[in-house]
Amino acid sequence: MRPTFRTSRPGLEADPSKPHVILVGLPGAGKSTIGAAVAERLGRAFLDLDVELERREGRSVSRIFGEEGEGYFRRRERELTEELRLVGNMILAPGGGWIADTRVVSLLRPPGRLIYLRVRPATALARLGPNRALRPLLSRPEPLVELERLYRERKAAYEAADDTVDTELYGLQRVIERVAELASIEG
Repeated sequence: MRPTFRTSRPGLEADPSKPHVILVGLPGAGKSTIGAAVAERLGRAFLDLDVELERREGRSVSRIFGEEGEGYFRRRERELTEELRLVGNMILAPGGGWIADTRVVSLLRPPGRLIYLRVRPATALARLGPNRALRPLLSRPEPLVELERLYRERKAAYEAADDTVDTELYGLQRVIERVAELASIEG
């Protein structure tokens, strides 16, 4: 059975011979916003892994974390990533913690291309605004302290990406253009 995903372009055939482009970074880096815009620009399918997991589970990421725990969520995230190995040519936006498990990352890379959307924790938190309450790891009393901890823990993994785009140096349209340029580079 071929996997089915709820992507931005449902009828689009995802070509397994072309690698995925995977956007990584802290929550609030812009992975979903930028990923959807880049996919539209390039005529590729976009998939937000958290949204796909919510669809499959019939509940929010916060509820999954609350009811089943982070371990369960990470297992489901890994299973989804394993399915993505069978298809290609998508722009993917995994959750911020996806990058922390090198075994999961290695399922798509190589040949997948990782693009790190760099943002400072304080800027990421400001971008999330009240939506930070929807992020299980940021619903704690000191969300900035938590984001800074996550950044320190994940920094080396983020910086091991194939490319880095600083989302604070440029406006949104320029970031989208730059990511689209990088996504168009053949392996």
